[in-house]
Amino acid sequence: MIHHIKRGKAPQAKLQANVLVQTTVQAILSDIEQRGESAVREYSEKFDKWSPEAFRLTKAQIDSAIDSLSSQARKDIEFAQTQIRRFAQIQLSTLRDVEVETLPGVVLGHRNIPMKSVGCYIPGGKYPLIASAHMSVLTAKVAGVDRVIACAPPFDGKPSPEIVAAMALAGADEIYALGGVQAIAAMALGTESIAPVDMIVGPGNAFVAEAKRQLFGRVGIDLLAGPTETMVICDDSVDAELVAVDLLGQAEHGPTSPAVCITTSRSIAEQLPAAIESVLSRLETRAVAAQSWADYGEIILCDSDEEMLQESERIASEHVQVMTRNPDWFLQNMRSYGALFLGHRTNVSYGDKVIGTNHTLPTMGAGRYTGGLWAGKFIKTHTYQRVLTDEASVMVGEYCSRLCALEHMAGHKEQADIRVRRFAANT
Repeated sequence: MIHHIKRGKAPQAKLQANVLVQTTVQAILSDIEQRGESAVREYSEKFDKWSPEAFRLTKAQIDSAIDSLSSQARKDIEFAQTQIRRFAQIQLSTLRDVEVETLPGVVLGHRNIPMKSVGCYIPGGKYPLIASAHMSVLTAKVAGVDRVIACAPPFDGKPSPEIVAAMALAGADEIYALGGVQAIAAMALGTESIAPVDMIVGPGNAFVAEAKRQLFGRVGIDLLAGPTETMVICDDSVDAELVAVDLLGQAEHGPTSPAVCITTSRSIAEQLPAAIESVLSRLETRAVAAQSWADYGEIILCDSDEEMLQESERIASEHVQVMTRNPDWFLQNMRSYGALFLGHRTNVSYGDKVIGTNHTLPTMGAGRYTGGLWAGKFIKTHTYQRVLTDEASVMVGEYCSRLCALEHMAGHKEQADIRVRRFAANT
């Protein structure tokens, strides 16, 4: 039987539309579309206290940011990018063009074509999220995108040198010190100095996510991302402290980040609240993490792995850390999640920062129908067809004509019939 030892806020509270966010974003997008760069500058000044001579960084500014890194910081960034590039290249290699003769004289195929231009948003107002530069810019470049531009807000009143360096080392073609809705709008709609892109990717706050939602259709997007989510599935093969650390490591993202423990261990379920308090006492981000745990933390006690699977599938969390005696059982049976972290030796932080998988992942149950960002997200698969012989065109045309008649689509039918009339004499 499944027991909810601690519950978070009701799902309705989490999913309730934020009318203020929606109307604010709608007004900003409309204003920027009408007034262009002057509106972008006004919103940057209003929200970020940032109005430089130019939002685009010069080569000298980029080089200065890279040069300002310590040798260790640069090595660490390059190590992370090496891992992410390697795995993205491996993923890309699974995509292949195809061409096959499906019937005598009928050739069908598809080509995998990279997008021409992509805009990457790297959050940096609260935390300078260096890793998001790797995950978006680098992955897009591996996929073969021609033009990759990157935006990040100022951090402590200036462009974050670490983010700028990561963008540049990842291969960004243009780098802008610009944040928030105004950055998303500038990339999607274009301004006097920023050419628009075909797709926007990257995480952000509620306003950034809403801007992507409202612009979807005019440009492509990767995901509609909500607050970071984490789940720990565990049995008594681990201890409460490790579980607490893995929950709070993601709860620090923000005060509305759900953190869920699903366990078959009554001991862990009972010890976890005290372990949470103990771990919080040593975190600099304790205020945010504590609020997140208080409002959105959950402890669910189950009798079996099957019950833990049932609950995990219901929730479909963004990050799922599995620390059980047989984590591969969950790998084989789970179908709804963002990313899995199997065994006690790994954790979500590894995936977020360095190990090689992408950290832009589905939230709010979206793991039921989509995976996360990867090289394939920047690839469009386009089909084509050839008919090589008159005989093949007549044969397909006769079927097509009858099917079009069933649908009462005379124009479609005539496309088939004219070829049957012209080519039948040659067969």
